[in-house]
Amino acid sequence: MSPDKITAVFLIILSVGGSFAAFTAVQRFFAPREESRSPIGDISDMEGKHISAFSRLEGSKNVWDKLDLFLAKNMGLEKKLEETYTLLGSPANLDPLKMLHQKLLVAAVMPALFYAMSGSPFVLIFAPLGFVLPDAGIYAGRIRKRQEDIIRNFPTFVDLGALMIESGLDYMTAFDRIVKIAPVKTGLELEIEKTINEVQLGYSRRDALRRLSARTGLQEVRSFVGLIVQSDELGTSLVELLRNYSADMRFRRLNKAEKLAAQASTKMLIPLFIFIFPTVFILMLSPMISDLMRGGMPF
Repeated sequence: MSPDKITAVFLIILSVGGSFAAFTAVQRFFAPREESRSPIGDISDMEGKHISAFSRLEGSKNVWDKLDLFLAKNMGLEKKLEETYTLLGSPANLDPLKMLHQKLLVAAVMPALFYAMSGSPFVLIFAPLGFVLPDAGIYAGRIRKRQEDIIRNFPTFVDLGALMIESGLDYMTAFDRIVKIAPVKTGLELEIEKTINEVQLGYSRRDALRRLSARTGLQEVRSFVGLIVQSDELGTSLVELLRNYSADMRFRRLNKAEKLAAQASTKMLIPLFIFIFPTVFILMLSPMISDLMRGGMPF
């Protein structure tokens, strides 16, 4: 191998290693710090020991398992992948380890495509983008769609819960009845059903509700769980709290709809300037330009 080729290979390895090191440093620098929170405020954390998918790889003699564990631990991907998997609803055909493999695949394929198009070996510095694109594209879209499905009927669920609790039912019994009478189980009913099953399996109600807020990742559900936990601790009336909260959610949804409607006219200016106005100008000016090119105006 010639010295030029050796130098090129060395530069490629150096660029790839440096880009991954920079990516890891930036990710750790901007990672949020873990802070201690109050029992009511920290409703997104799940109590009890959680078995990570990567903990199963510890002690494995397989080289690929060691590589997966090394990347997950040293690049700070373990906790993020676990949270993303939880927000996706813990699908059966996916797990944090498969998500890591998908990110590695994109990180390998994307620089290869850039290299095939440009022929420059330095495009390999874009390999860390492969760890970002699945999160910003596929996973973010699926999480957003799932959260929209959960929040769509949430005010109605809270109203029904307040009505059944007022009739004398316990709130868990009320939630169970709402799930059973639902004609179609949306994402919200499925999550509430998981919470009820966890309580039946031995989780405390407080822990099961906190796990519900962690699985959804929605501020509305966090506040809802906080109201229930606060009502249990302070002994306040849960019916009035839920009714006021449902009315507040509807009011905020109405304000959001009005805000989006007000922004529609501004957003319409972009297609107007790009597509409609040029066409109008062409139709208006083309006869005049045609007459000028033929020898002058008719007047």
